[in-house]
Amino acid sequence: MIDVRLEAYKIIHKVLAKNVFSDKLLARMAKRLKAADSDANLLYMLVKGVIKMHHNLDYIARQYTEPKRFNNTPQKFKLLLYMGLYQLKYCDNIPDHAAINETVALAKKMFGNNIANFINATLRSYQRNPEITYPEDMGENLACRYSFDNHIITDWLDYWGEENTEKLCEYYNKVPRLNVRVNTLATDRKRLIDYFERRGILVEESTVSENMLVTDMVQEVLNDVAFQEGYFSIQDASAALVVELMQPKMNESILDLFAAPGGKATYISELMCNSGELIAVDKFPNKVKKIKQSMERLKINNSNLHSSDAFTYGPVAPAFDRVLLDVPCSGWGVFQKKAELRWQLNQDVPKLIKLQENALKLGASFTKPGGFLIYSTCTLNKKENETQIEKFLARNKSFKLIPASKYIDKDFTENGYLKTLPFVHNMDGAFAAKMQKAE
Repeated sequence: MIDVRLEAYKIIHKVLAKNVFSDKLLARMAKRLKAADSDANLLYMLVKGVIKMHHNLDYIARQYTEPKRFNNTPQKFKLLLYMGLYQLKYCDNIPDHAAINETVALAKKMFGNNIANFINATLRSYQRNPEITYPEDMGENLACRYSFDNHIITDWLDYWGEENTEKLCEYYNKVPRLNVRVNTLATDRKRLIDYFERRGILVEESTVSENMLVTDMVQEVLNDVAFQEGYFSIQDASAALVVELMQPKMNESILDLFAAPGGKATYISELMCNSGELIAVDKFPNKVKKIKQSMERLKINNSNLHSSDAFTYGPVAPAFDRVLLDVPCSGWGVFQKKAELRWQLNQDVPKLIKLQENALKLGASFTKPGGFLIYSTCTLNKKENETQIEKFLARNKSFKLIPASKYIDKDFTENGYLKTLPFVHNMDGAFAAKMQKAE
């Protein structure tokens, strides 16, 4: 029998200590758990929950320990406290005695009696008196309560004020619903809904896109055979809106220069009805391999994949009807699903902004006269969004902004751009600009 809590601890430690993402580690372990008939749901809940809330859990732990001792406690021991506190505070389906006893047993197994006794005493102190007083300063208060870096909260308060910043924090701490994109090459929305109903899987029609469904039955959908058979993909509605803003047409030639993980590329091909040609470029061979697997699963055959740095791909020629630049960004819009991004503050935003500027210049050189250039991010940072487009258009008079409301519901647009806010639209945060090159 696999010790789920031990495996969760190992993944959490690796993610926080080595600055890696959890999804691949979770998927690998989930296969082992399924084969051993163990609880993969507990694994996902602990890993995602502790990573997401560990700033909050650290603040709580400090209230029940002697400050000097806690400051000198190695991170590997603190992680056990976080796991125990997370179960006590956030997991209503786990009895308190089980949360404490299992965490203490794991501490004893891994680190001996002294650490186990420390963990036990701290968890029981919290259990007896779980009331926490948070800082009076609003920035610190929100950062501690909702578990975000103080610098991000400061930026958000400047953008949206206290009320909306708190709404954003609340949204990011909810368990995400699963968005399902219908593969229109293989079926349609009604048929897929009927199929899921026959399987006892409850799905709802999305109000955002006619090709999207929404469900809370995550594992049931992900494990269904229809996924492997290519009847649907997993993609947030905000990402689908970017492609719908792009409006791919049959028999066009389209270039996707930063294609991984491939969700937009596959949707482009589906909307092209497998006609024309989509060239998808990404510099990481393993990611290109996964895009290829997705294309094969979805029975897409109009794509040409290249493992190449976008900035060295060529020859450069204004030959494409549409060019998509889904550029690397700070990822503020996807904190609900990618909790690790909250803590990966080693990102060099000025460097990202420079890369984005260069990407726009490159994409423009591939766009043919009369063609379209689409720039998109999954961040809410205006420096990476509106400011980038304003600067690009000021330097490139041959391009003009095409109002996003011409192609998608105006509720998802602002000042001519596609712009989704999680606390307003109940989806990931996304930004996109559609520009046309003069004939």
